[in-house]
Amino acid sequence: MSTTERPGTPTRWTLRAAEPGDVEMIAELRATVLRADLRRLGRFDEHRVRQRLRDSFSAEYTSIIAADGDFAGCVTLRPGEDGRWLEHFYIAPKLQGQGLGSAVLRALLDRTDAEDVAVRLNVLQGSAARRLYERHGFVVETEDPVDVFMVRQPAFTS
Repeated sequence: MSTTERPGTPTRWTLRAAEPGDVEMIAELRATVLRADLRRLGRFDEHRVRQRLRDSFSAEYTSIIAADGDFAGCVTLRPGEDGRWLEHFYIAPKLQGQGLGSAVLRALLDRTDAEDVAVRLNVLQGSAARRLYERHGFVVETEDPVDVFMVRQPAFTS
């Protein structure tokens, strides 16, 4: 269990291993969180936004975020050829902007730093989430009209 100290932020949050039965709950959260950005990009489709999550869901590498005991989001950290891929990182809208995403991301990056591995991700063009990733040391590798691909090299740990 971890705690955050920022006012308005859930006081306690945990990560638990996802289970196959969590896929629909995560697919719904994904649709909710991505709706505005995908509409802005002209790419929102009610079915496709959920199906893409279902098609790529891996309970083995996904964690459910609980805040004060309630479902608050999810995150996937899966192995890649040269590090880890951070995927499906969604925080419930009512909890966004309160420091929970930063706290979870910081905990995950502490783990990858200890493993001395880079972390890669992609974020939609124009998404506010890009600022979160930049604050945590991610830099742009490449981008296209829809996605920005970012990487963060491991921080020095002693």
